[in-house]
Amino acid sequence: MRKYTCLGIIVLGLAACNQEKAIESKTDITLKPYPKTEKGTQTDTYFGVTVEDPYRWLEDDLSAETKAWVKAENEVTEDYLSQIPFRENIRKRLENLWNYEKFSAPFSEGEYTYFYKNDGLQNQSVIYRKKGDDGKEEVFLDPNKFSNDGTTSLAGLSFSKDGSLAAYQISEGGSDWTKVIIINTKDNSIVGDTLTNVKFSGLAWQGNEGIYYSSYDKPKEGSALSAMTDQHKLYFHKLNTAQSSDALIFGGPTTPRRYIGAGLTEDERFLIVTAANATSGNELYIKDLKNPGSDFVPIVNNMESNHYVLDNEGDNLIIYTELNAPNGRLVQTSFATPTQENWKDLIPETEQVLSPSTGGGKIFANYLKDATTLVKQYDRQGKLEHEVELPGVGTASGFGAKKDEKSLYYSFTNYVNPGTIYKYDIASGKSEVYKASAIKFDPANYESKQVFYTSKDGTKVPMIITYKKGIKLDGTNPTMLYGYGGFNISLTPSFSTSNVILLEQGGVYAVANLRGGGEYGQTWHVAGTKLKKQNVFDDFIAAAEYLIKEKYTSSEKLAIAGGSNGGLLVGAAMTQRPELFKVAFPAVGVLDMLRYHKFTAGAGWAFDYGTADDNAEMFNYLYKYSPYHALKQGVDYPATMVTTADHDDRVVPAHSFKFAARLQEYNKGTNPMLIRIDTKAGHGAGKSTAMVIAEHTDKWAFMFQNMKVGYRDVK
Repeated sequence: MRKYTCLGIIVLGLAACNQEKAIESKTDITLKPYPKTEKGTQTDTYFGVTVEDPYRWLEDDLSAETKAWVKAENEVTEDYLSQIPFRENIRKRLENLWNYEKFSAPFSEGEYTYFYKNDGLQNQSVIYRKKGDDGKEEVFLDPNKFSNDGTTSLAGLSFSKDGSLAAYQISEGGSDWTKVIIINTKDNSIVGDTLTNVKFSGLAWQGNEGIYYSSYDKPKEGSALSAMTDQHKLYFHKLNTAQSSDALIFGGPTTPRRYIGAGLTEDERFLIVTAANATSGNELYIKDLKNPGSDFVPIVNNMESNHYVLDNEGDNLIIYTELNAPNGRLVQTSFATPTQENWKDLIPETEQVLSPSTGGGKIFANYLKDATTLVKQYDRQGKLEHEVELPGVGTASGFGAKKDEKSLYYSFTNYVNPGTIYKYDIASGKSEVYKASAIKFDPANYESKQVFYTSKDGTKVPMIITYKKGIKLDGTNPTMLYGYGGFNISLTPSFSTSNVILLEQGGVYAVANLRGGGEYGQTWHVAGTKLKKQNVFDDFIAAAEYLIKEKYTSSEKLAIAGGSNGGLLVGAAMTQRPELFKVAFPAVGVLDMLRYHKFTAGAGWAFDYGTADDNAEMFNYLYKYSPYHALKQGVDYPATMVTTADHDDRVVPAHSFKFAARLQEYNKGTNPMLIRIDTKAGHGAGKSTAMVIAEHTDKWAFMFQNMKVGYRDVK
């Protein structure tokens, strides 16, 4: 559940070379009347408390009434946005910025080296391949041909060990429900039938016999997009057989409320299964495929911590665990004695959060140091060989390769440096640039700095602030504050093409590393969960107050943004401190905290949130901060543009629908309360380039207009 973001505009008067044509914000935009949203009489009783839910009918995404409401709301939003005089200028600038070749790091499968490439404005990146370093590039798979409008995307790709077969997942309209197509890589001919109704699944090959995949039974009643899913199951599909005959390997009625994932060790000796009933903590099982009739052996049979098998060498297992090590450690043991009493430390826990990987027979320990990357290379006995010399302070990712490879590739980025791909020689520990970004952006004109501010309870929280060199700290800079704060997810520095729009106008982009995230391990995560969730909102509000106190901006020039769990963050912040912000962007947010667990796989989020059914204390806590319920009549809320998508089956759009309807009803001021609803789109992944550019265009146009800062064209 992830990210948004010389404003030398007329009022600021910042000088900027290569800028021309200042366009002022319009003072007379007409906001059409909001659609009349019918109110029902639905109430629920929790522990003796009656709660009204007049917009419950908007939860029915199949109804004609809901579809008509979506259409009417989009018309109001489009009418407002179309009047912003610089909207088209921003769109053209974004399109120009986006129009450069983008590459992924290459990876080897069988005889070929594969990589992703986007020519610039293609809706989806294309997978290319070549034989050897000097081979001819050829298109292997072009997701742009999956659909005419670019809304069917590639959701996963997995090769058999010898590279002769591949299985890929496609998502239609951004749905989490996917289809799996298996092909012969020699000529891309399809092998067998297409697998359907696959969800939250990896694809793990067993030789060339078939694949392991995970799914739920498709709901028999109600909407497939919003109906609750319960029993995740792991299947094995043997090639050229009917999906209906696929063998159930793990999961089902005996393990309800589980997320089931599977993978094979690189030597394909062991099948590893993880089973979790929440987004944190998992059981861990192993099966010896050399003995087909053998049972799964439990390595960890509880969900108190996170664990997975990183690698093996024959019977020797290397396991990542957070048991008695909230920042993570590596242990080793034998398959014959896999349980925790037999574990021996290989790489002990440190003060930094560990994310390990393997390549070339080595272990790469990727650490988080105050939300930035530090990487160390170890041998298989846990001896330190190199500390990887990175090109700066930022985020390095990759460091994975097969055991027999001599080199690997990683990418490096931060808020002012576009992603660069490096080739790393494993023996020497030396890096060289493999591909630099071709975006027309000069990092030398911008800077990022990390600060630590104090939250409400005295906790020190890190935040990285990015801006154009030379801006004045006079409280007038348009500023976007972004946050997430949940599910052990860490916000690390990364470049965003969209954010260039703000930065080149002299604006400020700030990212706060809130509790609830994973920046400082499980301790930091748990400090922002359940009855401590308010810590996350307090951290975010304190970040805003810091930016104002230090004169980066003011309340009149401050916007907040976040998506998914970050949408909840924005919803809570704007309802608790509406006067603190000028603009709010709650995106695909979890906004009804009393009912989130009743849709799709939402019950799995209870580790972070708790549920209203748990007990009276938990209900009252959720009820107090739930954005939909925290809205009050007669309050002047920040200018708000809620964003969601009609095919979002992760955080169902009903959250956003109900919140927007009540926001429009209760707001007393003249600030616009809009909802922008993408059609044929989901939770975010797989959106076409055109849709992404359109959404970011509208975000910046809405923000600049409501801050009355205008826009200067940049060529």
